[in-house]
Amino acid sequence: MNYKWNYVTPSTTAQEAAKDLAQELGIHPALGKMLLERGIDNVSDAKKFFRPQLNELLNPFLFSDMDKAVERLNAALGRKERILVYGDYDVDGCTAVALVYKFLQQFYSNIDYYIPDRYEEGYGVSVKGVDYAHESGVKLIIVLDCGIKAVEEIAYAKEKGIDFIICDHHVPDEILPPAVAILNAKRTDSTYPYPHLSGCGVGFKFMQAFAISNGIEFNRLIPLLDLCAVSIASDIVPIMGENRILAYHGLRQLNSNPSIGLKAILSICGLTEREVTMSDIIFKIGPRINASGRIQNGKEAVSLLVDRNYESAYKKAAQINQYNEQRKDLDKAMTEEANQIVEKLDKSEKGSQRAIVIYNEEWHKGVIGIVASRLTEIYYRPSVVLTRTDDLATGSARSVAGFDVYKAIESCRDLLENFGGHTYAAGLSMKVENVPEFTRRFESYVEQHILPEQTHAILDIDALLDFRDINLRFYNDLRRFAPFGPENPKPLFATMHVYDYGTSKVVGREQEHIKLELVDNKSNNVMNGIAFGQSSQVRYIKTKSSFDICYTVEENSHKRGEVQLQIEDIRPSVED
Repeated sequence: MNYKWNYVTPSTTAQEAAKDLAQELGIHPALGKMLLERGIDNVSDAKKFFRPQLNELLNPFLFSDMDKAVERLNAALGRKERILVYGDYDVDGCTAVALVYKFLQQFYSNIDYYIPDRYEEGYGVSVKGVDYAHESGVKLIIVLDCGIKAVEEIAYAKEKGIDFIICDHHVPDEILPPAVAILNAKRTDSTYPYPHLSGCGVGFKFMQAFAISNGIEFNRLIPLLDLCAVSIASDIVPIMGENRILAYHGLRQLNSNPSIGLKAILSICGLTEREVTMSDIIFKIGPRINASGRIQNGKEAVSLLVDRNYESAYKKAAQINQYNEQRKDLDKAMTEEANQIVEKLDKSEKGSQRAIVIYNEEWHKGVIGIVASRLTEIYYRPSVVLTRTDDLATGSARSVAGFDVYKAIESCRDLLENFGGHTYAAGLSMKVENVPEFTRRFESYVEQHILPEQTHAILDIDALLDFRDINLRFYNDLRRFAPFGPENPKPLFATMHVYDYGTSKVVGREQEHIKLELVDNKSNNVMNGIAFGQSSQVRYIKTKSSFDICYTVEENSHKRGEVQLQIEDIRPSVED
């Protein structure tokens, strides 16, 4: 991928402010600059940022309808009604269901959980799910990570004598479902100060409010925070504000005392002997939980996450790992086919289009979201991938940084049967005959609204460093900015005019990576680095000419206590 490097030299005033803050904290000025960019301009706020405290969590009763939700749940327990915890089949939905079910099960036994089948029922609240609840004698359904648009289905449930409490974080329509309570901070009348919780995060706030109303100690909620961290990382929500507190303590829980189900997944992923990070969740833990809903049924993932027996949980984790292997094979084959389609489009008149919409009736519904993500990464365009389910074209959309794909889809709502999601990811369905017109209008909307800077992959560089700046102390200070994610990305640095020490070499099974040993003009430090998938650059590196590197600072996984650079991009130096 051809990256554009973006570095804005701070003003003299900003440099002085960063230097002063850094001096007070005893950290490098570049890290002081990063704090200021995150809205942190004093020592007190910096300490809160570096060590988020659980007592800083917001009062859950600030949610509109929270009092109604708790009152209805307490009434259900008092009347010994059967309760169903219902959720989406993705990571966020499965972790949310597991969290609420596990917590309530400690105090109440007449409770069950339900995950709709992706292929038979589709996304969200289904008539089949309501019928199952009715036949099971359910009087209250707590729905998580979906439900905000299920107006007809929840009205149908109401006719059956079933009440709903909705815990969702997706954008609502003007008409809200006839639920007893709707916990969603994106409601237009929301009174909750933080709108970016994951679906699992909303479920956690509900359980926090339930605990407060019943005099249950907050400490009993702490073991559930590992599920929150998994949902926050996997659903790509901002990691500032309340999400930062939940993710920070969720990672601590995941690393110190994970639940039985997550412990089994960690073992399957080979993560038991190392510190688990948000990246590990995104690339290893999350895809395995997701694979259950993509290949079979998400209920298997919830069964794993609520298991109390390690031997049983390990068997379930191994099965889900097999689903993930199947998912990888499907993903690879479909991405190759999708690439061929896009390349043909690019050779035609459509090559100038700013968006991608492709449709193939044969594609596996469970993997189209991943393929949309791959296309967005490869071509850096908002992408919609569609397949056929019965008489409908159903699909997933993914977006590039800064572009709201949900609004683009919403602009075509008259062509759609259903749609939902948020800024960077959405799902949709339409009649097959509407696909050509949807394609035209979606592409037209993107063309008119996407900004020039959103059409290229950009590396936003936080600071320019010399090799003498980079040592173990700098790395340890940098770690205090974690957990990383949207609104708090892992810092990218650049060093200009570096040279091969003479010992850099191509490595990897297919000789696709470069193991680098580099020097600059400012010190005698030899800096180790790894450039994944960039072996094509080795010829230039070996010319003894200077080049610039953009990178993150990591700990060498093979040599504890040694810092190395993970190099994102290499380019020839421009002479000053």
